[in-house]
Parts: sequence; C-alpha cells; structure tokens
Amino acid sequence: MKQLTIISGKGGTGKTTITAAFASLAENAVLADCDVDAPDLHLILNPDIKETVEFSGLKIAAIDEEKCINCGKCTDYCRFDAIDEDFNVVNERCEGCGVCEYVCPFCAIHLVDRKSGLAYLSETRFGPMSHAVLNTAEEASGKLITLVRNNALVMANKSNKDLIIIDGPPGIGCPVISAISGVNLVLIVTEPTLSGIHDMERILGVASHFNVTAVVCINKFDINPGNTRLIEKYCAENGLDVVGRIPYDETATLAMIQEMTVVEFSDNEFSNNVKIIWENIRRKLK
Repeated sequence: MKQLTIISGKGGTGKTTITAAFASLAENAVLADCDVDAPDLHLILNPDIKETVEFSGLKIAAIDEEKCINCGKCTDYCRFDAIDEDFNVVNERCEGCGVCEYVCPFCAIHLVDRKSGLAYLSETRFGPMSHAVLNTAEEASGKLITLVRNNALVMANKSNKDLIIIDGPPGIGCPVISAISGVNLVLIVTEPTLSGIHDMERILGVASHFNVTAVVCINKFDINPGNTRLIEKYCAENGLDVVGRIPYDETATLAMIQEMTVVEFSDNEFSNNVKIIWENIRRKLK
C-alpha cells in the first residue's frame, strides 16, 4: 500500500486541483481530503456520501444542576470565563481543561465528549473517498485527519486499492504533520514568488524532520521565470527532484466551475503538464 500526500507551505497553490487530476489519472486509488478545516476536494469530485461518522475532539464541561449549589468555585478558577453568572457552560469558551471538575467540592461538573465535526465515507467517479469537516473554531484537527487517513486505509483494504492519494492541509503545523507521517512520498506544490519559495523551504524542513521523501512541482512557473530558476537551483543544490512545471492558465478555474478535473476538462498544455507530473510521481512510488 503506497501513500502520496500533496502539500505546500500555504494555501491557494493548487494542491486540490492537482489531487483531483491525479484521481482521474490513477487506476486503483482511494482519495483522502485531509484539509479538514476547509475541505474542497468534494467540489470537484462530487462524492456520493455512503456513511457519516460523528467526530469528538476535545472534551467540554457539563454541570449537573441537581448537585450544583452555585458556590462559584468553578468560575473563580476558570481562566477562560467559560461559565457564566447563571452557572451555564459557554461552549465556545470551554477548553476542556478540567479545572472546574477538579475544584468542584460537590462533584457537580464532569467532562463529556463534544461534537467537533463529521467524517464521511464516500464514493466518487474515480473510486472511494474519505473526507471530513471540522466544526468552526474547533481544535483537534490533527486527530480528525488521523481518522480520515485510517478510514482511507480501511477502504483501500476492502476494495483492494494499492494507492492512497491525500490532499493535504496548508501550512507546517500539526495538521500537516498528521497528513504526512508515514507516507511514502510528498509532493510539494510551490509558486515562483518570494513567499512561495520561503514556504517551500519551511515545509521541506518539516518533511525532512519526519524522514519523508519529498519532490517539488512549480505551479504558474511562467509568471516569474527568475524565481522559477531560483527554485530549481535550490532543489538541485539540496538533492530534490522537480517533477514538473505547470503554466499559469484559467483551465483550473473553468474546470472547477464544471465540477471536473483539469484532465477531464481539457487536453491543453496545462493538463498535459499535470499528466507528466503524475507519470513522474508514479515512477517515484514504484
């Protein structure tokens, strides 16, 4: 079982466009959208949801009104002002730290699971898909991404798939670590801008720290040929393969409007370059 994660140091570089295109080119894959804070792979693949699983991340305090005598000890010790003057828990403020439960002299408070999001098991025109959405302002996105990946692995085993293609989250934090840990290869999508180069270097540091093999593709390479050369020079000096370059083109936007991948939508330079990248990735995975 091989696993490929598409990532970048920031959002908006084209990860989902490339992931969807790979989905249409792969012959035996399960898809996983691990950008649980802002998932959008479903906008292109239009999945048919088969099963929905409720996800519980952090705990939340619950007050037993029959035991509570309104002594106020919980409000005195809560640093987040998560218990109001009527001794009701303010869900949006509660961090689930458990201090109120610890200090309550009448055992009137206990921590319970909170609904933090939903995970989905779906079918698409290209095969099974595992995806999820984290509720607004919730934490524990790393745990939800782990659930998405575990669900994808189960789906792959059930349907005899030999590849999991993961649409990773942006940035370099905990969600990214959860999305790349233990995978066979990460594809870093970058752009020829100064911020793009900086973000690429940061995410390469994360991949290197976790001993994950990384390759690079340059999106919109023709908007700044000088910076494209800088990226290629950096990769050459650091032993990184540049598996392809994609020109600036409106194809991605036009295809997304039609709920199609770029490969389905057009047979132009843009989609052909994506096909070249996929072939290079496929050889790397072998």
